Amino acid sequence: MVSDKIGKQLHDQFTRGKSLSAEEQSLLQEWYDIQDHIENNLLINDENVMENLQMQLDKSLDQLIIVTKQIQEIAAENEALKQEIFELRGQWIQQSSLSFA
Repeated sequence: MVSDKIGKQLHDQFTRGKSLSAEEQSLLQEWYDIQDHIENNLLINDENVMENLQMQLDKSLDQLIIVTKQIQEIAAENEALKQEIFELRGQWIQQSSLSFA
């Protein structure tokens, strides 16, 4: 296995236009293959992370929809109760005024 240090040195020489021996070219190609493998593994892991994050986001959105519906139901119940309280106050005021008359 080619060390990272040697691979970087060979890569530097190659990209600067210096000629490499057949053995050095072989070592450089091996180092490139290793780098490609590492990069592919990182990409696969990134895709898995993104898929997991998307699943968590979808689940959170589903929960948000449920909670929103519950809030809307409670708000509607509160409005009905407010109306009922308003009507009961009106009846109480009428009964109180009749009692004092």
